[in-house]
Amino acid sequence: MATLRRRLFSRRTLALVTASTLGLAGGGYYYLNSGPAYPASTRETRRPPPVWTPPPRRAMLDALERSGAGTGRGPGRGEEEEKEDMFDVLIVGGGATGAGVAVDAASRGLRVALVERSDFSSGTSSKSTKLVHGGVRYLQKAIMELDYEQYKLVREALHERRIFLQTAPYLSHMLPIMLPLYKYWQVPYYYAGCKMYDLLAGKENMESSYLMSKGKALEMFPMLKREGLVGAVVYYDGQHNDARMNIALIMTAVKLGATVANYCGVTELYKNAEGKLVGAKVKDELTGREFNVRAKGIINATGPYTDSLLSLENPSHKPIVRPSSGVHITLPAYYAPARMGLLDPATSDGRVIFFLPWEGGVVAGTTDTPAKVNAQGEEVMPAEEDVRWVIDEVRRYLSQDIKVRRGDVLSAWSGLRPLIAAGGKGGTEGLVRNHLVRVEPSGLITIAGGKWTTYRAMAEETVDRAVEVFGLQDKVKGGCRTAELRLVGSDGWSRNMFIGLVQRFGLDTDVAKQLSQNYGDRAWTVCALAELTGEPWPVHGGRLSPGYPYVEAEVLYAARHEYACKAVDVLARRTRLAFVDAQAALVALPRVIEIMSKELGWSRARQRAEYARGVQFLGSMGLAPGSAVSDNAHAGWEGARSWRSWFEGGFWRLVGLAGVSAPPGASSFKPSYSRSKFDAGEVDALRDLFDRRVASSSRAGRLNKADIEPALKAFVREWPGAGYEGFRDADYRYVFAQEGLDDQTDVDFDAFVEICGILKDVSMMRVAKVAKKERKRIPVEKSGGGV
Repeated sequence: MATLRRRLFSRRTLALVTASTLGLAGGGYYYLNSGPAYPASTRETRRPPPVWTPPPRRAMLDALERSGAGTGRGPGRGEEEEKEDMFDVLIVGGGATGAGVAVDAASRGLRVALVERSDFSSGTSSKSTKLVHGGVRYLQKAIMELDYEQYKLVREALHERRIFLQTAPYLSHMLPIMLPLYKYWQVPYYYAGCKMYDLLAGKENMESSYLMSKGKALEMFPMLKREGLVGAVVYYDGQHNDARMNIALIMTAVKLGATVANYCGVTELYKNAEGKLVGAKVKDELTGREFNVRAKGIINATGPYTDSLLSLENPSHKPIVRPSSGVHITLPAYYAPARMGLLDPATSDGRVIFFLPWEGGVVAGTTDTPAKVNAQGEEVMPAEEDVRWVIDEVRRYLSQDIKVRRGDVLSAWSGLRPLIAAGGKGGTEGLVRNHLVRVEPSGLITIAGGKWTTYRAMAEETVDRAVEVFGLQDKVKGGCRTAELRLVGSDGWSRNMFIGLVQRFGLDTDVAKQLSQNYGDRAWTVCALAELTGEPWPVHGGRLSPGYPYVEAEVLYAARHEYACKAVDVLARRTRLAFVDAQAALVALPRVIEIMSKELGWSRARQRAEYARGVQFLGSMGLAPGSAVSDNAHAGWEGARSWRSWFEGGFWRLVGLAGVSAPPGASSFKPSYSRSKFDAGEVDALRDLFDRRVASSSRAGRLNKADIEPALKAFVREWPGAGYEGFRDADYRYVFAQEGLDDQTDVDFDAFVEICGILKDVSMMRVAKVAKKERKRIPVEKSGGGV
């Protein structure tokens, strides 16, 4: 006993106990202080920030034109004046990369110009998976294959993820993502992988990943398939609003002194006697006006269109970018919890499918298909087979009592990833998400590849190279400071700012939250533009669409403060209504055109053109063909019924749009269920058809599957225009698979109606037919989607 007492109270034992206690205390302190430290507001968030109005687009175009006056326009100008107007850097491309380069260069004191052929973020940068992530599957490849390059890619992305969430806190947030596990061996495997992901992030980690029991997983995500579920692992990554982030970067660059112009494309490059680039000819796509822009150097940040500018500089150029199409779909919000995403780590072709709540909907994607760069003004269309594939993969992880329908797809879009070609021909599935900074003999600097998460690091590397190549060492005021530079809208923002908006302006809570999360402290300026609703509540904030928290004041703000030039700019990139619900965006389109026409002074011809352009764009977002045209018998929104309705529709009668728009007061599009797709009397007619066919069979009350196709072909003659024309055998097989009827030989009437409803989905949403192709397995380094 005495010996035991001496050992228990020996110096060695006391030292071990003391060290263990200190270790536990230190570990506990570290744990409690880990995670995202939301930056504090630098201003009083109960008060509006100082008013800042950016220079109008016209002033930007004049500044660009003045820089090129030395090429022969503007007599009498002195050499010093010409040098003062000349830009240090001309950036071509207004997506994530180009905007990031503009912010970095302007923050160093350089004189920066940026031109974009279309709208800011109109291409790849607005069509990502909306994640700010390091790449949990990249880490798997780095470990399994001892790939140091992949390891470095993950480390860089995790570091940039932290900076991303700090510099734009209102536009980005952390999101828990669940990995459902259906094999017991997956539990230690994926848990260890997620813990290594946490460890690699170090002090920049968000929150620690954790295991979840089967019961808890179903409680948190009740839509999950329960058969075979053994548990789940939850890890954390970042999420953001990509197009709004792009606009924040552009406006930050403007505030730092950059000159920017959307809808200005480069048509020609100029070289001096030594063969070095000294400027470009730019065309304003809205007016046709052309002018020269002079700069000491040019940066090519055009993403998937990189090779187009390189070919303009050198006609013998060999392509370095191989575009890849990634399709995403938006489903109704009830498909996922509001604050929990889902990751399918092993799809049928080896990719990863993300299933993420975003902006009041659920985004699912993505695919990976080799693609061609679209022509100017041409929208990238999502292939119907890719849309169906995403639906099928989502269906595999959801409960059997949830039927994911094609008609539930609120929008679908396709973005082009600018993947760096590894040499040779073939598909894009083997190309990695690294970036490339390349300098041509003419001095043209090209930045290509990469992803949204690492845009800042890419911009830093590009500007460092530009300072060296363009000889700007004497012009810069210091090194890169974008790791600490907070974007426009961040300084006066806090997570509770929306409460002040509700109290001051009488907004609906969901509207106030949306404005706070998408505009930051600029939301005060947006609300100041809001008109009274005339209702007891909300006092301000008339909605563009009844089912979504986007308000009319955002249209006015976008036109005045964010260089929105077209109605599509507002619906797709200043608000995100087109990405959340294409049909709701169509309903809102006339009102957006009306507000912008008053603000920008559009002619009637311009208004008609904006409507046609909007319908065309929404067609690339999954809008059903023909949705924009109503029956001529109801022309003018049924305005002939009364003087009041004619008066309300008078604006559109004057501009010649009566009869092609959605009816006023139409609510936002809701996912259509099978019975709601049928015209009056159609279900009764189908019942009669079903009974007639069943009467000639041997089984009472059931129709043979083989008889469905000929029955509906006969029904087309009885009920023309009902939407059962032109189906292939493959369409019927697809519908039977959706209904789970592969193993059945006959169906009852309810199943028959469900089949007819899904066929209507296929007929309404059908886009250009594509040949059935075998999907290749895709290596994990390509997983993750996004820009």
